[in-house]
Amino acid sequence: MAFTKEVNVKGDNVIYTLNANIKKYTLLDLGFTTKNNGTFVLERSLDSTSPFNQGIKLKIMIKPDFSGFKMSTTTANGMQSVNIFSREQDAPLVEQYHFLIQELLEREVLAKK
Repeated sequence: MAFTKEVNVKGDNVIYTLNANIKKYTLLDLGFTTKNNGTFVLERSLDSTSPFNQGIKLKIMIKPDFSGFKMSTTTANGMQSVNIFSREQDAPLVEQYHFLIQELLEREVLAKK
């Protein structure tokens, strides 16, 4: 998956973009880590009972110059994309997903298109 300016998570009907007011220090405050190439990475479990359980997670990667990003819900190993919106039993995962996204919207990391 390539870095893009607009991202639609599999199953979600909302398109997200990077906020024009995004700041490096905001990303670090929110728990993003940096890779050797400068890419900012955030991986958060969508398990509402414990953030330490190995399960479906939200994965966000942002280019160092903020020109593009990737966002998806993945399996525990991060290798395969998962649609959490398709099954009724995944409602707690969807609720946690919206909670995490709302924080990113409030902190001006993401914006809805």
